[in-house]
Amino acid sequence: MEGVYLVEIERHQDERGFFARSFCEEEFAAQDFVSRFVQSSLSFNELRGTVRGVHYSAEPQSETKLIRCTAGAIWDVLVDLRPRSPTYLTAINIELSAENRRALYVPTQIGHGFQTLRDGSEVLYMIDRPYASGSARGIRWSDPAICIEWPMSISRISRKDLEFPDWVG
Repeated sequence: MEGVYLVEIERHQDERGFFARSFCEEEFAAQDFVSRFVQSSLSFNELRGTVRGVHYSAEPQSETKLIRCTAGAIWDVLVDLRPRSPTYLTAINIELSAENRRALYVPTQIGHGFQTLRDGSEVLYMIDRPYASGSARGIRWSDPAICIEWPMSISRISRKDLEFPDWVG
């Protein structure tokens, strides 16, 4: 999906374990990525199978995010909501976990959701703009036009996420 990048850490290992930078403003800017994040948020999820999403922010408050799983594991889902994109309404997924330490760089106009693969999963978001509740939107997790493949049955989902409509573009 254009503009979405998997960010791997570069480990510097020794007898204690390893050290790695998880973000570098200069390196992000050199790749023409958003390199200034003004908000950081955590999502803790008690139960395996919990679904959050699919969420996005409407223009002009659309957000760029750097997403990392810091505890447990998640099945991260991205949906391309850019009408002119060749992958419009396509969903992709990738496992993010505390063990693989991967992050996803997610540009504007991409819907985001996830399902927890383990109890006690936690997700860290770095976001390029302050939250604007009036711009918060969502798409139903089971929208037939998008066909998201969730890896397991849902154990928990919020009423708000259940009530999101199908995508109307």
